[in-house]
Amino acid sequence: MTGADGGHRACIRSLAKLWEGMDAFIDINLFLSAFAVLFVIVDPPGCAPIFATLTHGTSKHHQRIMAFKSVAVAAGILLVFAFFGENIFHALGIDFAALRIAGGIMLFMIALQMVFEKRTESREHRAEETLEHVNDPEDISVFPMGIPMIAGPGTIASLLLLMSKAHTTRDEMTIVLALFAVLLITLILFLLSGLLMKLLGKTFTNVLTRVLGFLLAALATQFVIDGVKSALGGLIS
Repeated sequence: MTGADGGHRACIRSLAKLWEGMDAFIDINLFLSAFAVLFVIVDPPGCAPIFATLTHGTSKHHQRIMAFKSVAVAAGILLVFAFFGENIFHALGIDFAALRIAGGIMLFMIALQMVFEKRTESREHRAEETLEHVNDPEDISVFPMGIPMIAGPGTIASLLLLMSKAHTTRDEMTIVLALFAVLLITLILFLLSGLLMKLLGKTFTNVLTRVLGFLLAALATQFVIDGVKSALGGLIS
C-alpha cells in the first residue's frame, strides 16, 4: 500500500510539474475557455455527418483530400481574421450582420440541394470507376465546408472576440493553439466520417441527406435572421 501511495504521489507531482511547465508557455485557463467556445461554435461532431453526406459516392482519395483541404482552408481564413479581421472589416466598412446574411443565403442554397437530392442525382450519373480517376469530382473544401460550415460567421465573430481580449503575445498564442486543437479534432472526425456511409447503407444515407438538408436550411435561415436583427439594431425582436 505504501509503495502504491508513493507511486500515486509521484504521478501527481509529475502532472503538477507538467501543468506548471505548460502554464509557462500558455495560459491554461484561457486555453480551456477558448477551446470550449470554439468547439461549441465549430461543432465538429455536427460537421462530420454533413461532410460524409457531401462526399458520399466519391473515392477515398478524394474524401481524404477534401478533409485536409477543408480544414486547411478554414484554418487559413480563421488565422487571417484572427490577426487582421478587425482592420479588414473597418477598412471595407463591413460588419458581422452582412457576413451572417451572406453566409446564410449561400448555406441555404446547399441545403435545398440536399433536401431535394439534386446533389445525389448528379452523383448517380457518374460511373463509380470514373470517380476513382477524377482528381476533383466536386470540390466542397472551400464552400460549404471550409466556409461557412467551419469558418462561419459565428466562428469568426467568436475568434475576433477572444483575440480582442488577448493582452499579450502569450494570450494570442494560447487562443491560436485552442483553435488548432479544435481544427485537429474536426479533421479526425472528417477522416472517419466515410465509415458512416458504409455502415449505414444507401437508404439511411438518403434519409440522412434530407434531414441534414432540412437542419442546414434552418441554420441558414437563423443566420439570415440574426444578421437582419443585428443590421436593424435590435428593432426586430
